[in-house]
Amino acid sequence: MSLILSVKGVLPKFGNNCFIAPNATIAGDVIMGDDCSIWFNAVIRGDVNSIRLGNKVNVQDGAIIHCTYERAKTVVGNNVSIGHNAIVHGCMVNDNVLIGMGAIVMDNAQIGSNSIIAAGAVVLENTIVGPGCIYAGVPAKKIKDIPEEMISGEINRIANNYVMYAKWFKK
Repeated sequence: MSLILSVKGVLPKFGNNCFIAPNATIAGDVIMGDDCSIWFNAVIRGDVNSIRLGNKVNVQDGAIIHCTYERAKTVVGNNVSIGHNAIVHGCMVNDNVLIGMGAIVMDNAQIGSNSIIAAGAVVLENTIVGPGCIYAGVPAKKIKDIPEEMISGEINRIANNYVMYAKWFKK
């Protein structure tokens, strides 16, 4: 059974049609929208600041979402995929974003809409990723503007697939 914990009297809140894997951990000041999925061994820890997830967000296996005490909350927009073993920490992720497997997004970074953070990329503190960009590397740098077909072919496809995958586990 999922580990859902109250922190200082605050319990996580879930939208409609959310899937929470049996070994996911969600604690404290976490509010998520509709059609979200939190996968195996994922951790969302709203113990030291708030975490907000929009609609149709998938947090894949082993990913961690956290924040910084009295300094940086985490806000994730709609239609966002956070890849396996990624770390999203104290930052702002706008709508229609793919954060690749093993990527790290650090405090006060801002990820613009319709962007991709490549697998293994490290987005340093205070980095501003403009809308419609692909960032890769350590530290992450813009490698190109995102082609329109990648928005539907990657960002939207993956987010929609995870809504479908979650339904498989609910039956």
